[in-house]
Amino acid sequence: MNYRIIDANVNRVNEGLRCIEEYVRFVLNNEKLTQKLKNIRHEISIFFDKNYDDLISSRDSVGDVGINIKNITKENNKTDALKANIKRVEEALRVLTEYGSLSDNYRYQIYTIEKEIAQLCQLNKKTDIKKALLKNKNIYLITSSQNFQDDNEFIDKIAQILQAGVKIIQYREKNKNAKDIIKTARSLRQLCSMYDALFIINDRVDIAKIVDADGVHLGQDDIPIYDARKILGDDKIIGISTHKPQDAINAQIQKADYIGVGPVFKTPTKPNTEPVGLEYVKWVKENINIPFYAIGSIDKDNISDVIKAGAENVAVIRALMNADNPKEVIKKFEEELSYGK
Repeated sequence: MNYRIIDANVNRVNEGLRCIEEYVRFVLNNEKLTQKLKNIRHEISIFFDKNYDDLISSRDSVGDVGINIKNITKENNKTDALKANIKRVEEALRVLTEYGSLSDNYRYQIYTIEKEIAQLCQLNKKTDIKKALLKNKNIYLITSSQNFQDDNEFIDKIAQILQAGVKIIQYREKNKNAKDIIKTARSLRQLCSMYDALFIINDRVDIAKIVDADGVHLGQDDIPIYDARKILGDDKIIGISTHKPQDAINAQIQKADYIGVGPVFKTPTKPNTEPVGLEYVKWVKENINIPFYAIGSIDKDNISDVIKAGAENVAVIRALMNADNPKEVIKKFEEELSYGK
């Protein structure tokens, strides 16, 4: 057994695995993979520990001819470093299999882990993209078709609000059948595309898929975020309503892209739901790291209080749907939101 070869490659594996483990732990925040990498590192150390004295005595750091050989690869960022360390571990494990009788199973485990890490990195990129899409969309319209004579009048109102500057709209409809909802949703989807606005469907993941909406907004009693992602894919935005701290914590764990926080004040839209008040807005601001929209009877008279509590974004229904001049309301909201920053 060539102990110098074994010693060098055991060190490469341990060092590389530790670098990968730290990335998975602190960048990807994945407990399961962190534990898996830690177990592999410990098992390999234990396997060669029986030869510890021989490995140490064979080490010749000063006389090693490889010390002065330059590494031609460049690592420009932490992702490059991650990829480089995965390859080093895989190569070193191959050497340990050939020269140290280590099971080839460890190398195949790392191949699988490499794929899982790549998928998680891709998901993180998509999450960053969605955060960018939501950025600066401070006023979120939730539609209501009540008080409109027909669909055309309703759609004209949404067009008026889009023209006034709103960049994210949720189509919420509780009183129509699925066929009619899909018809209207397609018209609204096209309208939002014209004004470069995000189009979200309330509750109905199936309809969001059919009309290729930008995402879906779920309630606490709707299908889980995980299942919605399986239907819509990782590219789509998924938001969820929250009414208490545990709801918000769960949403963050389940990787919601944003949350609704409310109802802040008593609202006729949810007559049986008690308002959560400004304290919950403040708690979310201090404890949750994903974007949130305060909602619930927010208007030009109370928006400043909501902003003081920590909200940077608001979702409204009646304040815009019932407004004779949406542009004037949006201007007032934008002034308050800008002042609060």
